Amino acid sequence: MGEADHGHRDHRHDHRHDRDARHFDDTAATWDDDPDKVRQSGEVAAAIAGRVPLRPRLRLLDYGAGTALVTTALLPHLPEVEVTVADSSSGMRQVLAGKVATGTLPSPTRVWDLDLETQPVPTERFDLVVTSNVLHHVGELDRVLAGFAELLDAGGWVAVADLDREDGSFHDHDFGGHHGFDRAEVARRLATAGFVDVTVADAGHVHKQDRDYPVFLAVGRRA
Repeated sequence: MGEADHGHRDHRHDHRHDRDARHFDDTAATWDDDPDKVRQSGEVAAAIAGRVPLRPRLRLLDYGAGTALVTTALLPHLPEVEVTVADSSSGMRQVLAGKVATGTLPSPTRVWDLDLETQPVPTERFDLVVTSNVLHHVGELDRVLAGFAELLDAGGWVAVADLDREDGSFHDHDFGGHHGFDRAEVARRLATAGFVDVTVADAGHVHKQDRDYPVFLAVGRRA
């Protein structure tokens, strides 16, 4: 277990990074109290299990893991899995470390401080990278997708869940990220990053402020 810091951060952090970090630090301790977050993470995990070959002893990286709700929901499908959970929020990493300590996440699960927008890609390699509702916060999207490709061995899979294009109502007025994504654009960017067999399909929805926001899952294989 234990937290690793992979390389020095690029201190050209913009205000969006800092604002997001404060938000997630502040909400980490109560994140799992929202039953819709648990439900929606289960939908994403079920979609991944239905579309990605999950073999024994798979090396999994959950990027921007939050409290690892998607990974937790995936665990019944992953015998003898080697788990690494990465998040740039110190509050989220504290919650993750607590879940390892209590056995909610299998030991030894590694907890990483990792931001592929600003840090070098780690030298470790994985069989599956998952990320859920993270990329709409990412500015350097192509850099992060290329980082996913580098983190995977040939034949490894990426599974990206995120919001479909929305009208900007999902976040508050000072949100500086993406208002969801066009599915064809996501598929094109994954192909550019080095993924083949890319498909995009429904993966449930997020319920927020009395509205349902559709979620897609894009999967691709590292060439």
